Amino acid sequence: MTTLAVSGSRLGRYGRLPALAGPSFLTIGFFARLPLAMLTVGALTLVTAGSESVATGGFAAGAVGVGSALGAPILGYLADRTGQRPVLLISAILNTAAIALVVTASYTVPDFSAASTALILASAFGMGLTCPQIGPLARVRWIALTRGTQPGDLDTALSYESTADELTFVLGPALVGLLASLITPWLPLALAAILTIVMVSAFAVHHTVQAVVPLSRRPFSAQTGDAADQGRKPGSRKFWLLVPLPVFGMVAMGTFFGSTQTALIAFAGEFGAATSAGLLYAVMGLSSAAAALSVAYWPARFSASWRWIISAGGMSLLSLLLFLPQEVPLMLLVLFVLGIPVGPTMVTIFSIGSLVAPKELMGTVMTLLASGIVAGTAIGASVAGTLAEANGFSAAFAVPVAAAGALLVLGVVSLTVPRQRQVS
Repeated sequence: MTTLAVSGSRLGRYGRLPALAGPSFLTIGFFARLPLAMLTVGALTLVTAGSESVATGGFAAGAVGVGSALGAPILGYLADRTGQRPVLLISAILNTAAIALVVTASYTVPDFSAASTALILASAFGMGLTCPQIGPLARVRWIALTRGTQPGDLDTALSYESTADELTFVLGPALVGLLASLITPWLPLALAAILTIVMVSAFAVHHTVQAVVPLSRRPFSAQTGDAADQGRKPGSRKFWLLVPLPVFGMVAMGTFFGSTQTALIAFAGEFGAATSAGLLYAVMGLSSAAAALSVAYWPARFSASWRWIISAGGMSLLSLLLFLPQEVPLMLLVLFVLGIPVGPTMVTIFSIGSLVAPKELMGTVMTLLASGIVAGTAIGASVAGTLAEANGFSAAFAVPVAAAGALLVLGVVSLTVPRQRQVS
């Protein structure tokens, strides 16, 4: 406790995190999650370069996304049952092999016939399916590590995790573009494979894994939960009524992300700079990441539900500004301002997820939330793309506005979460 107090006084609330988990955990966790942010864009870049077809590259990127959305909750459930360490080590090996297969197939097939393309798409699907879910499983560790510590420690940890996610999803695609354009298209995926086998393995064996006791190693009495946790058992009706709430919230959040990205491509295309849309989107990502860190300092009187309502309300109002810009500088300003409520909204939804999830299925729920983002991103991108092609970029911006409105409605619904579960 002395170490925690000293660290906390030097660095504020975030100084407690390395004291709770060890100084290396934050660094390892950050780099271990970076490959997830590189795989989709890496597959798009590599397959497009090899096939000279953006459509084929898009199918490969989509296969990665579908595989990740399906694989995440499976890996989370297995981690809950058998422990994070074996699941992460096996998934790291399988994912590295899948990446190698995508790279090899893209360069060794004689042509991009139907059969060879099917092989590449299947490999890309496997790449997404086996991708280690570092962000969700790191949150599971924080939930265990902060149980019984100072109030606010969990919010601080979840704020950091959301910031780390935001930064990796800004840096990952940028790194892919830089390496692919300056050196060779296969290098980003090769780097992702190296990071996976090294950093994910380091994350798997880090001592914090011992804080999460898998269901298979718990006494039977502990598997059913204590009296305070009876409403969170997987078989209870209350569990099944509450868990979909943050999952739908993450689907709406992903829809917001995917539609904004796609609408920005259409917007930038009006100026002949469609490839710079990622840089525009990065501005929102940076302000979102910075704002996510602020959640640790929000007044304790705000319950998780009211944080959700306030943040989503800000998103709903500020997203209307997307219709105004007709030039890039003003759009940059709008995106920067819009990003401010985005980070706190995502942090809060993960907080709600940790509140309603049963202890024995925490990894499953956290990975379901991550899958919700992936699924929502695909939905948002497809709907916004259709609207942009038919009616221009202004019509596409209606999708993030609608997604933000859905988040606000879900925030109001979250008031049904019992008050005693919303104590930070």
